[in-house]
Parts: sequence; structure tokens; C-alpha cells
Amino acid sequence: MKYTVQIIINKPVQSCFFLLDAHENMKHWQVGFESFEHISGDPGTVGAKMKLNYNFGNRKMSLIETVTSKEKEKLFHFNFDSSGMHNIQENYFEAIDDNTTKWISKNQFLPTNFGMRIMLLLMPKTFKKQSLKYLTDFKNFAENGISVLD
Repeated sequence: MKYTVQIIINKPVQSCFFLLDAHENMKHWQVGFESFEHISGDPGTVGAKMKLNYNFGNRKMSLIETVTSKEKEKLFHFNFDSSGMHNIQENYFEAIDDNTTKWISKNQFLPTNFGMRIMLLLMPKTFKKQSLKYLTDFKNFAENGISVLD
């Protein structure tokens, strides 16, 4: 399954990129995010791997994040691997003017087991809705310092 979501953020592209690049900020714009662990490579560089840990009530989940491409203030691409799913995410940043950024996020989800294949078939809108929520929560954090922890 492939889809694209985008959002306009009223902050300079440099600020948006800086906030996105810092794992310690993820707790402020990703509901359920608990912690991250460095696995390999130099953090934030191509090839670097991090384990991202989430807690959604009764359900704990871990993802392995791999940076696949990075061009400062232009793009930041990742692969995310979890039990049953491989997600390719390409993030593009465009400076509309000195204080406005367009963030375009292209996502592809590839199920690696039967259960996830069924989930993608039955609930495709859920994935897109969650991606858009992350972008909206990031916008609120970047523009107004509003954290999902509050």
C-alpha cells in the first residue's frame, strides 16, 4: 500500500528539519512513543539504526529505524521494520518562504506476514490517518510547543 500525506508548517525549514532529526523530540509528537536505543552507525546519518519503542496501552511495539537517505533541509528517508511490516518512508521538505515549510511524506507499507496483509486490506485508511496525525502533532509541536504529553 502506498500513499502520500503533506502539511504546511509555519516555521522555517531549518527549524523543522532540526526538530525532526532529534529523537528526543519524538515523545512530543508521536503518541505512545516511549524510548529509543542506538543500534549502529552514527545517529542521523545514512545507514544508522535505532530501535524505537512504543506503548499503546496494553500493546507494546518496537520498530527498527534505518536512515536510508538524508540531505539537510531537503529530505530525510527511513525504513521501519517491525514484526510483520516493512515501511518505507520518504520525507521531503520544501521552503515555501523564510517562515513556511511544506512537509511531504510518501509512505509504502509492505506486510511480511499474513496477519498484517489482512490488516492492510481491511483497514487501509487507518495507516494514512495515523501518518497525518503524526504530521499534525509535529506541526503543533514545532509551531506552538504543544506536546502530546500535555
